[in-house]
Order: sequence, then C-alpha cells, then structure tokens
Amino acid sequence: MFRKILALSRLKQLVCSALAVFVLLAAGASVASAATVAVATGNVNLRAGPSTTYPVVTVVPAGARITTHGCLSGYSWCDIAFGGTRGWVSATYIQVVYKGGPVVLTPAVAPSVGVVIIPYNRTYWDTHYPAYPWYGAWGRYYRHHAVAPPPRIASHERSVTCADGSCTATRSTTGIYGGSTGQTRTCTGGMCTATRQTVGPNGNSASRVRTCSATDRSCSVTRTGPRGATATGTRFFNR
Repeated sequence: MFRKILALSRLKQLVCSALAVFVLLAAGASVASAATVAVATGNVNLRAGPSTTYPVVTVVPAGARITTHGCLSGYSWCDIAFGGTRGWVSATYIQVVYKGGPVVLTPAVAPSVGVVIIPYNRTYWDTHYPAYPWYGAWGRYYRHHAVAPPPRIASHERSVTCADGSCTATRSTTGIYGGSTGQTRTCTGGMCTATRQTVGPNGNSASRVRTCSATDRSCSVTRTGPRGATATGTRFFNR
C-alpha cells in the first residue's frame, strides 16, 4: 500500500513538472512573438518614454539593427531595444520587412509583422532606468500622461446643399454647458452671405453677418454684441 501511494505521488510530481515546462515554453514563445527585428531609418534619440519630453537614453544611428517589443495604441511610439538598452522612439523611425520588402512601421502594417500594443507605466521606468541621473524625476516627465479634460463640445452637425446655382452650408455646435453656435453660408450669383449666431449658457447672444461680393470685390461685416451694440465695416480685396 505504501509503495502504491509513493508511486502515485511520484507520478503526480512528474505531471506537475511537465505542465510547468509547457507553461514556460508557451510563455517563451509569447515573448518571442512580441519581439520584431527592425532597422532604424535615421539617427534618432532613444528616449525613456513615449514623448520628446522624456530624457534621451542614447542615440540610435541610421541603419542600426533594433528589436521592437511593442507600441502604444495607435502605433505612434514604440518600445525598442538597441545594444542592450531599452527605450522609446517614434514609429516613423522604425523599418520592418513586410511582404518581402522594407517599409516604415504603420498601424496598417504593425499587426501583420507581429508588433503588439503595450502600455507605458512606472514599472517600465523602474525596470530600465534606476542607474540614470534623472531616474528620480518620474513625476515631472510623466505629467503629460495625465487624463485629458473632457471635450468641450457636446454635439456638432454640418450639412451642404446645392440647387439652381445656389449652395447653402449650415453648421451647428452645442457646448457641454448648454451654449450653442449656428452658422449659415449661402452663395449664389457671385454673392455670399454668412451668418453666425452664438448663444451662451446663460442666454446671452451675439451675432455676425458677413456679405461678400465678387462684383465690387468687397466684404461687409456687421457684428452685434450681447448687449445690442453693433459694429459695421467693409473691406475691399484685389482678387
């Protein structure tokens, strides 16, 4: 009975070892597939992060062999290795082999040559740059990665219609705080009239009417402020 238990225990250890080896091999294959051999298209600064605000780690010479480990979403900046040093360069400086020929890395090409999307974070900084003099200034360099403010435009519509020798273009925009702007431009027979009306979130409004004539080569503008004051002017042009 004891020998049977010992044999089962040994078998379990062998199975676990085999599974561990399989997992390691799979992980190794995944890492290998994420690295793409490439060439630098020109002399380029290898930076500590995906922006020109990050410090320069070294300079990659034109024609140098590099390894691409991945790019940010959109493939604007990529993480590469050069001579044992890791850093980031613009994708426009990376040349890969695609369909048998050299091409610059683009969003259309990247997935086909095995370049994956990766993040940039503090872990990357801590892994590769502790020995550099600017290592302690992470916060200063990373500021541009702060969350962008929400868009100030809630909606935007635009249309153009033409009939009987006349064209009218309209555009309307609504802000996130309730203000709006509406614009209309109509052109016919060498005469164009553009009207813009802006209403603020508190209800105040302002407008502008501009009329341009090809006959006398002039444009006249009338502006009306939120308190009703108006200003008018005319400008002549030579074309």
